Amino acid sequence: MSQPVKRKILIVEDEVSILRALHDELTNNGFIVLEAKNGQEGLEIALREHPDLILLDIVMPVMDGIAMLDKLRDDAWGENAQVIILTNLSDAEKARQAMVKGSYAYLVKSDWKLEEVAAKVSDMLSPLKDKIGRGVSLSDSPEKIAKIVSGR
Repeated sequence: MSQPVKRKILIVEDEVSILRALHDELTNNGFIVLEAKNGQEGLEIALREHPDLILLDIVMPVMDGIAMLDKLRDDAWGENAQVIILTNLSDAEKARQAMVKGSYAYLVKSDWKLEEVAAKVSDMLSPLKDKIGRGVSLSDSPEKIAKIVSGR
């Protein structure tokens, strides 16, 4: 019997302690993990390696996460790349921007345990998961967007 193909995750995060912890958690859950410490590096790795999913911080040096997401969506492969925003910002406007640009979820780091993030990644990569209808539109109220920001 053949081994299942390991899914490739790119973590774009400038805080080394968080990057290490996420790397270890996802590796322990059977994922291949790539790392980038800023949006420019993340964009280059994403376009070269085509990961199955990108965990993307927003506030980073060189290029922030929203700018990276914009540039990613300009690429033929990147326009459909699966992205989860994982950030310290609980800003409804940033969440709206990320969701409109096609991120699957907007998670505030302080609200999520490492194992919950790994479960969210697994859920998103599940072949049975219906990814249509992310639950947000441009006309949504700030209250609805705030609920989406919490990811719960």
